[in-house]
Amino acid sequence: MTSHILILGGRGRIGTQVARDLLENSPNRVTVTGYQKTPSSNLIEPLTAHGANVLQLDLADREALTAAIAQADLVIHCAGPFLYRDGRVLQECIAQGVPYLDVSDSVEFTRTALAHHEAAQRAGVTAIINSGVFPGISNSMVRQCVEQFDQPEEIFLGYVVGGSGGAGVTVMRTTFLGLQRPFKAWIDGQWQEKLPYSDRQPVQFPSPFGQVGVYWYEVPETYTLVKSFPVKTVVTKFGSVPDFYNYLTWIVARWFPKFWLQRPQNIEFLAQVSHRMTRVSDRFSGIGIGIEVNVKGYHNGQLRHYGASLLHDDTAIAAGIGTGTLAQMMLDGTVHQPGVHPVEQILSTPLFEQAMASRNIHIQHGWRSP
Repeated sequence: MTSHILILGGRGRIGTQVARDLLENSPNRVTVTGYQKTPSSNLIEPLTAHGANVLQLDLADREALTAAIAQADLVIHCAGPFLYRDGRVLQECIAQGVPYLDVSDSVEFTRTALAHHEAAQRAGVTAIINSGVFPGISNSMVRQCVEQFDQPEEIFLGYVVGGSGGAGVTVMRTTFLGLQRPFKAWIDGQWQEKLPYSDRQPVQFPSPFGQVGVYWYEVPETYTLVKSFPVKTVVTKFGSVPDFYNYLTWIVARWFPKFWLQRPQNIEFLAQVSHRMTRVSDRFSGIGIGIEVNVKGYHNGQLRHYGASLLHDDTAIAAGIGTGTLAQMMLDGTVHQPGVHPVEQILSTPLFEQAMASRNIHIQHGWRSP
């Protein structure tokens, strides 16, 4: 039997890649939604050619949202920026007993979603948040490394993205929203305040990226990995290529008044300008992603390092794979645990490795020198 998958925000860059992965790798029916009457044909036509249905839906229309969810066997929420989302989609899924999956990338939204854990448990609903590539695949890479230790101590996560990463303007909005205020990071067993885009650190990523400077940046992993694993420190840093984008972002984070950054129209201006710039630079930088994980801890009484590396030539496609593979496992019952969970808490390492192998994504991992 086929299942019906409803992808909210499925006409955007990330949503279409999630839909594409599911249409190419499963027999399920897929409906993608968006609030615009005339979606971009270059994104939608490949989906409709593979049998996807298209539905105009405004998430603010509670009646229409309720009706759409009632027809679904799984809801995948891809309608960001998630900083502006209030959890109503998750609540409606719990109320109707429909499994839920999202690509959320906001710590505030993550806290909101996790607050519904007990309600989802009582309803028997499995809900997974923070899927995609980062967060998502990156979280499972961390679990893969942490499990090598008797006592893990520190987690380092470094990300680099080429230009736009193949994503749309929504991701640009999210980037600048993350510069608005300091955030808390788990350092030496306590929460300490960090400035976004501070403390540049050189990290060696797989070729073709090579050495790239990365900066403190708050992502949901900053919060959830502390809850998932007994470690003293979690570091999450992000950078981009070409490198001048890092310096421009640093300038925005350091020099622009915070009150100016907190105005939606200004965030929109920065996002649109950046999107136009990356449309040009993407031709030279590519749109790939590199992830470097390094975990330090005790193994057989010795302090050691274990790491994992991932390289993919299209960030948006990798995000689609991270979410699409999880969706398939939820639908076939391989992943089923009522409650609200970040990826690293619900997806076992063997299942993760199986999912990546099914999409020809190779993750290099092993013991490393300090």
